[in-house]
Amino acid sequence: MIRLNLVLLLAVIASALYLVGVQYDSRRLFTELDKARNESRRLDAEHERLQVLKRAQATPARVERLAKERLQMRQVTPGVTTYVTYSPAPGQIASAATDRAEAKDLAP
Repeated sequence: MIRLNLVLLLAVIASALYLVGVQYDSRRLFTELDKARNESRRLDAEHERLQVLKRAQATPARVERLAKERLQMRQVTPGVTTYVTYSPAPGQIASAATDRAEAKDLAP
């Protein structure tokens, strides 16, 4: 009987030590989870702040101002607009007409 009591006492002690270890791990994991949640909230807030800054940097007025200041760009007016027209050389006109005629002959 004494042996049985001793075995049961050792089982209770082992069970109690295991329970203490599991509770400690549980608390440690809960604090890590809480820290991770706080970090997630902080990163979300930082992301939102950066999105606001990005939208502020991309406003049309700011882009136009930077284009004028840094790139020396200016507004398009008819006075500064240069229109480019294409006029093929005389030899190119004949070859283009020949190409069109050949294409008509090949068409079904």
